[in-house]
Amino acid sequence: MAAPGYTYSFLDVVCSLNGPSGIISLGAGAAIAEEGIDIEPSVDANHMDVGADGSSMHSLSANKSATATVRLLRASVVNYQLQQMYNIQRGSGLLWGQNNLSVGNPVSGDKITGAQVAFRRQPSIPYKVQGGFLIWTFDIGLLDTTLGGSLLSQLLGAVSAAGNLVSAIPQG
Repeated sequence: MAAPGYTYSFLDVVCSLNGPSGIISLGAGAAIAEEGIDIEPSVDANHMDVGADGSSMHSLSANKSATATVRLLRASVVNYQLQQMYNIQRGSGLLWGQNNLSVGNPVSGDKITGAQVAFRRQPSIPYKVQGGFLIWTFDIGLLDTTLGGSLLSQLLGAVSAAGNLVSAIPQG
């Protein structure tokens, strides 16, 4: 029996950036481009050294930093909101790097939170035939990630496990 799943839709994605100069919604409804939102760890969690005799040693990195990339349609009003937030925070070191970013999907149970978030830079601003999109990049000091785990996915997993148990009982 195949494991049950769920259907993914960006409409279920919720994302927000909040900090000393405001709260901005970046999920469904913010005119996110098709390329969407990416969260990428900055470094590998593991480094492996191999000795001359072939012995190996693993080193676990404590670094939990990451990069978030948000692509907005050129005409999205959220570009204005992000630019205002950037301008305010750029005015003082007291405000810089004090944002929090959260991305989640309640259907799948995904929950990503980032603390110590700063704008990496202003986006490149294209002027061409088609509007395209603006790419906002953020550096995240501390990233915590949970993938899956929604009540729905837990229930579906339990149903699947029960089905496997029933099919394993000898029929006679």
